[in-house]
Amino acid sequence: MAKPVSAFTCTACGAAHKKWAGRCDACGAWNTVVEEAPLSQGPGRGLGAAKGRSVTLTGLATDEPPPPRSQSGMEELDRVLGGGLVPGSAVLVGGDPGIGKSTLLLQGAAAFARRGRDAVYLSGEEASAQVRMRAQRLGLADAPVRLGAETNLRDILTTLDTERPDLAIIDSVQTLWSDTVDAAPGSVAQVRAAAHELVTFAKRRGVAVILVGHVTKDGQIAGPRVVEHMVDTVLYFEGERGHQFRILRSVKNRFGPADEIGVFEMTGTGLAEVANPSALFLSERGQPSPGSAVFAGIEGTRPVLTEVQALVAPSTLASPRRTVVGLDSGRVSTILAVLEARCGIPFTGLDVFLNVAGGMRVSEPAADLAIAGALLSAREDSALPADAVLFGEISLSGALRPVAQAENRLKEAQKLGFSQAILPDGQKVEGAGGMGTRRIPDLTGFVGEIFGAG
Repeated sequence: MAKPVSAFTCTACGAAHKKWAGRCDACGAWNTVVEEAPLSQGPGRGLGAAKGRSVTLTGLATDEPPPPRSQSGMEELDRVLGGGLVPGSAVLVGGDPGIGKSTLLLQGAAAFARRGRDAVYLSGEEASAQVRMRAQRLGLADAPVRLGAETNLRDILTTLDTERPDLAIIDSVQTLWSDTVDAAPGSVAQVRAAAHELVTFAKRRGVAVILVGHVTKDGQIAGPRVVEHMVDTVLYFEGERGHQFRILRSVKNRFGPADEIGVFEMTGTGLAEVANPSALFLSERGQPSPGSAVFAGIEGTRPVLTEVQALVAPSTLASPRRTVVGLDSGRVSTILAVLEARCGIPFTGLDVFLNVAGGMRVSEPAADLAIAGALLSAREDSALPADAVLFGEISLSGALRPVAQAENRLKEAQKLGFSQAILPDGQKVEGAGGMGTRRIPDLTGFVGEIFGAG
């Protein structure tokens, strides 16, 4: 292994020398050249002997106001962004093909432009004529959005640097290519280079940049994961093809809360905002029937009520089917095991089907009690109380654990006409607002009290 190369620096003027000398050639001072270790001793030459500038350090306390935000007027979009778009921020939006990403961003660009913001939409996947046709179909042809079609990263950065818009939308980052990278568009090197240059430009010029990203078959944004670390906000546009509902979910946000959602409805004239998603997800709920349970959940900062549906039927297969839509299949398997081990209720030889109505995806553990209630209701062919909502986490011992923000869940349930809640015994509730509560200590008590079995 080669020895690290030492550096000789003048303490008077900072000039670097290849070897020691009694007199500095730069400033003429005597006996000021000293030996210093290099900045880096990693593989290769490292950083060498040259020094950088000293960075100014400040304290945590500051009088600077929070960054200003530009609101689009689309309340659901502004909610997910944390209250509006921050100048100089970089936003990455991903979603399945055909889910409506381009429609959402075109409507967002038009909304920003109509509020006096300069918006530029650069498409790398569609020609300008195709984007204009979509704008006419959505009724946005009169919006002052400037449109372009380009994939050359150098030309895009030159255009943005010349125009200096308030908002730039790039659709999509996988189509861009840089002439300094010897790789095909969409490759890891090209995507990393394009994202780095665009994020750096956004910070340097104060331009808000929204990037559209493709997703893999697993639903993750394609390309290097470092792209998600570079940007300020990562949004996923979700939804089922068979449902008209679309969910814009924030999974990372440096300027607002993460896990916030915005709910839209896909119509013939574009995406319509849904101000009350709980009423929408429960709109098709009819008379109470076995296998149905209403879960009072929290998505980000807003309470959302959804219906968990279950179907249990005898199986003719050696391995019974477990089909889960909108829920974590591993969590469902755990609940089935707890029901069998702690309550003595087997699901062996039974096919189990679980679904969240409306295409909603529920991931919080507070849905455990609603899942168990729907499964038991379907198995016993007995409907749960029609005016009750459920929430609570189930531990492996069968005990029910309290969850956060119970007051907000109850207020949303009462707003939609529910009069009672089934929740864990240790749940602290302040200001239930007249909602009746049925406190259950464990899963065995839940089976005995609700279904009359122990």
